[in-house]
Amino acid sequence: MAEFHTEVFQNEFLSEGATDVHAIVTVTSTGAGTAGAASATGTVAEIVMVDTSGSMQGPNIDAAKYAAQVAVDQIADGTWFAIIGGSHVAQRAFPYPNAPVAIVQMEPGARREAKRAISLMSPTGGTAMSTWLRLADQVFSQVPQAKQRHAILLTDGKNESEPREELSKAIRDVTGRFQCDARGVGARWEVAELREIASALLGTVDLIANPSDIAEDFRQLVAASMSKGVADAELRVWAPQGAQVLFVRRVAPTVEDLSTRRTEVNPLTGAYPTGAWGDEARDYHVAIRVPSKPVGSEQLAARVQIAVGGEVLTSALVKARWSDDSALTARINPEVAHYTGQAELASAIQEGLAAKAAGDEATATVKLGRAVQLAQETGNEEATSRLRRVVDIDDEEKGTVRLKRDAAKLDEMALDTASTKTTRVRR
Repeated sequence: MAEFHTEVFQNEFLSEGATDVHAIVTVTSTGAGTAGAASATGTVAEIVMVDTSGSMQGPNIDAAKYAAQVAVDQIADGTWFAIIGGSHVAQRAFPYPNAPVAIVQMEPGARREAKRAISLMSPTGGTAMSTWLRLADQVFSQVPQAKQRHAILLTDGKNESEPREELSKAIRDVTGRFQCDARGVGARWEVAELREIASALLGTVDLIANPSDIAEDFRQLVAASMSKGVADAELRVWAPQGAQVLFVRRVAPTVEDLSTRRTEVNPLTGAYPTGAWGDEARDYHVAIRVPSKPVGSEQLAARVQIAVGGEVLTSALVKARWSDDSALTARINPEVAHYTGQAELASAIQEGLAAKAAGDEATATVKLGRAVQLAQETGNEEATSRLRRVVDIDDEEKGTVRLKRDAAKLDEMALDTASTKTTRVRR
């Protein structure tokens, strides 16, 4: 049986007149992988969406078809699954379009036929990803008993066959119905489009620079999906009367602001989606504004819980204590400082690259310089390495940089997609 544990890291001391309380809450799950293996039959569904537009002609479609077959080999017996080919329209590749059912359970015969169907996929047409997402949602709806629903979406191009707002509307319509990891191969797709999909659907976005790497990425994604034995969990935040929840962010392993996803449990408690869980740990940054109290006062600022199926499995307390001792109130909690920097780092990278693309070199230089500074301060060596491919760094500590005139498009995309990946704080 899966178990959840929570741990709070904060400086609970506030100076006179202060109102804002920040805490990092680490949530750890154990036994979730075992729970999933024991109860997967009929409760898990997996869909692989492969771009079959004309731009995939050549090595990309060959690699994508092989990768989809590798993914099929990773799907556990008993799992509901389907394969979708996406162009300016979406169609089921398996089960075959003329099959009486839209999704089947994995078993040896289905695995063989699915791989055969994948081998028959051919590239043609344009790209309208809204149709892919809507078809996936329709297929998932055929198995309401499958509470854990995961999809992979692979594309090599822009969403050029429909208005952008049509994709955004489809994303809003399917949010909360399944999770989706989005992958782009090559340099012709738009990071912002796939990030919008992955962010809303609680997945990840990443660049696959070389088509030959698609198969290993798909293998890892499906293996990770199969290891998640808790279909969905809520992060619940209770705040006292008169307090305000400023924000709730996941800050590790990636940065994702969950604030707008709040649903009301009761007048004082909001629930934030976290998606499926395996055996893992995630960090969340919770910020609460409470009315200031006299020096010497203390109060409970928030109660943070994990609930599965409406049942609260673990709870942690965020506290506030007012003091006139500056040695206590001026202390910055290292976890809070670390993840505040990591969130700012993600924003600085994305804003800097956007400014560079728009031709605003002055803003791009300032933002990417700040990103270099933050990467150095938070010990994010991977981010520093990626930044070096886009800017020449004169001084890491001061954030003094110069834009590279010959920066490769793939290097910029790699920096962008990796911007939300964080390093765990050293404890």
